[in-house]
Amino acid sequence: MRRREWFGLPLVLGACSVLPERPYQQTRNWPLIVPPPVAHPAPAGSPVLLLRPVRAAAGVEPRGLLTLRADGSLQADPFEQWIAPPADAVTDQLQRWLTASGRFSAVVAPGSRLTANYVLEAELTALWAVPGSGEARAGLSFVLIDQHSGATNALLQANVSGVAPLANDAAETRAASERAALADAFSRLVAALPAKLQT
Repeated sequence: MRRREWFGLPLVLGACSVLPERPYQQTRNWPLIVPPPVAHPAPAGSPVLLLRPVRAAAGVEPRGLLTLRADGSLQADPFEQWIAPPADAVTDQLQRWLTASGRFSAVVAPGSRLTANYVLEAELTALWAVPGSGEARAGLSFVLIDQHSGATNALLQANVSGVAPLANDAAETRAASERAALADAFSRLVAALPAKLQT
């Protein structure tokens, strides 16, 4: 009996060595939804806009909420993240803002049967919290392309930035502030579009 108990002891100790050193932390997902403030009906005969999928600049691809460190590096939170990749969510939300702007009779995606008069290409260049400055920042670069008469001329190329206050470093605060900063960037992009666009 003593010999069997002695041989069983290392197995028990070995099993103890694989226990986790820290408690499990559940990942939380945050929606990246930025509703437009108000929808304006488009006048009759307004042009059609094709919005291509928004790209993500280097460093802005992760789903984890981003924080800009004092040394200029970006840190992605492994436990607090957006439900969808940021660029995908931004594409969907930007389409809603452009539709609500009243500038276009329709804002369509690639594959639509409608003939687009203009094309908008955009890149998400920033979407992060900056605790040191007490704010969140969002950035977009975009090109508006005129497709009239089969041409592909760059009508407008610009960069827009949005900011929002950041009260603390809590995940829910960071997510809300980044959404507010993105809304600010969207409003600046819409305001930058030419007032009169041809059909």
